[in-house]
Amino acid sequence: MNKKIKKILAKKNKTKIVSLTAYSKNIAKILDKYVDIVLVGDSMANVLYAHKNTHRISLENIIQHTSSVKKGIKNSLLVVDMPKGSYDNLKIARNNAKLLIKKTGCDAVKIESNKNNFKIIKLLTKNKIPVMGHIGYTPQFKKKFKVEGVTKFETMKLLKEAKQIQEAGAFSIVLECLSPKSAKLITNELNIPTIGIGSSTLCDGQILVTDDMLGLSGFYPKFVKKYVNLNRIIENAVKKYTKEVKLNKFPTINNFLNGKRNRR
Repeated sequence: MNKKIKKILAKKNKTKIVSLTAYSKNIAKILDKYVDIVLVGDSMANVLYAHKNTHRISLENIIQHTSSVKKGIKNSLLVVDMPKGSYDNLKIARNNAKLLIKKTGCDAVKIESNKNNFKIIKLLTKNKIPVMGHIGYTPQFKKKFKVEGVTKFETMKLLKEAKQIQEAGAFSIVLECLSPKSAKLITNELNIPTIGIGSSTLCDGQILVTDDMLGLSGFYPKFVKKYVNLNRIIENAVKKYTKEVKLNKFPTINNFLNGKRNRR
């Protein structure tokens, strides 16, 4: 088993697991100093490509961005979303997961549950491809964004689904938009770590889309805390640059490569 995955498993019931998304080397290099898991998420569809959902991101897109992210990773566990349509059956899932790992050097893949792909997780793990599961709100399969596990019946269904994912061989599982009660029950019942997003502090760890957390994406549901407003900071920098260019204040002599003003 991957040493990084062993470290993640060892954190269960001991210390919180910190996770964030990255789509480029520059961001990954910063995250790698602080987080346990870096996820190259199919959320890039919304964040980078302005799609309404995650469905149109291709395997090629994922490979391209993961290859960049990998260059900034030394310590963190690098997990990659399998995009919609890339794991529709056993053969396709195995081939694409192997391709992802071969092309990018990532440590694991993440698969969203549709309650019918447990055999795919089992096949991948048998082929020594580590898998992170994902239940609750799964953007690849559900259109309606809502909290799940509100009733006892819903909670027990989610618990059963989570246990089936664990039994299939997943090393961890994302709980997205689950009620605190269901998140607590599932976390306590599973032997593998749970990573929450919009599912309270009762999970073993947390994940957010980095662009949301930094105030860049324009998408701020209640479960996202905006730690800084980079939109405003970037806008102010662009305004200042524009003003200096128009007033001929940039570049100054300090910005010339040869230390002298250019002559016409």
